[in-house]
Amino acid sequence: MQPKAKRRIVVIAEFSIHPIGTGTSVGRYVKAAVRSMSGIRGLTFDVTPMSSVLEAENIGTILDAVEVSHRALRSMGAKRISSSLRIDERLDKRRMMSDKTRGLKRLTRAKS
Repeated sequence: MQPKAKRRIVVIAEFSIHPIGTGTSVGRYVKAAVRSMSGIRGLTFDVTPMSSVLEAENIGTILDAVEVSHRALRSMGAKRISSSLRIDERLDKRRMMSDKTRGLKRLTRAKS
């Protein structure tokens, strides 16, 4: 049995990034962005089909992830990059992104 993850106050963000004008397949660009984010200390993330959910103890770490992702796409020759960032900074309660998904699953089971 693994030890329970320590709950802490975190910032959770939804982030997506898209090169514009590179064609319909952007998988290699997304892969480069994800790879660049993986080197950021204190950042946890889950990649989903439409975006990535980021978790860190401060907004600066989230913004670092955005910056390195843009840098990665620029280094691949992208001439235009569109990104979207939505941040949830809750200061009154200790929680992690796994708490949010666990709570949602509990709610959906209760309604079934």
